[in-house]
Amino acid sequence: MTLLRDHDLARAFDHAAPTYDRLTALNPGYRTDLLRSARRLRLPGGGAGLRVLDLGCGTGASTRALLRAAPHARITAVDASSGMLRRALAKRWPAGVRFRHLTAEEVAAAGEGPYDAVFAAYLFRNVTDPDGVLAAVRSLLRPHGRLAVHEYSLSGSPAHRALWTGVCRGVIVPAGTLTGDRALYRHLWRSVLDFDTAPAFRARLAAAGFTHVRAVPVAGWQTGIAHTFLARAGTAAPAAGDAR
Repeated sequence: MTLLRDHDLARAFDHAAPTYDRLTALNPGYRTDLLRSARRLRLPGGGAGLRVLDLGCGTGASTRALLRAAPHARITAVDASSGMLRRALAKRWPAGVRFRHLTAEEVAAAGEGPYDAVFAAYLFRNVTDPDGVLAAVRSLLRPHGRLAVHEYSLSGSPAHRALWTGVCRGVIVPAGTLTGDRALYRHLWRSVLDFDTAPAFRARLAAAGFTHVRAVPVAGWQTGIAHTFLARAGTAAPAAGDAR
């Protein structure tokens, strides 16, 4: 199948937004894993005095995880889907959290930043140009700023690939079909199979100029299927032609 991209993907998320939180709640540990990844940023002082970007915030589950991990940080949460943002905005948030309707590619051009940390959950396998987005993220971070990417990125083991396909065919795609969102959840299945393995994404981060790159497996049934990728921004962003 052809993966959904750009406006088609944003529209699919718009349509799925009303049922998205209920479906993700069926995934054991979904919110716990997001919180664990957010805490792996290890922001000092509960984030006091720090600016943090939640890139691809969806309905706000990742934003809530950031807020719990760094309750004193100023958080800017962005997403390309207006439907998902409406669901996020319908929830209660403290004054230090704001939302903007921007794609990952638009954030740097919008004059955002600099940020002390960036959190990106389930984003990079959905963007057309992950290297371009990584270059934008690096330009938004202060020198030595922290990056945490929480993503479905397979270990490379055939067993983990087969497990992912089995879960998608047996649970995820049928559940999405019931809500009228079959195309989106088939995209989820295929996008993970087509995306970087964990070693490949680590190499992509290093090639983009990030340092201290490491991958930590997510616990539970998703071990070997999802990872937290941690990295630091270098002291200077690469020139546009050097992004790859």
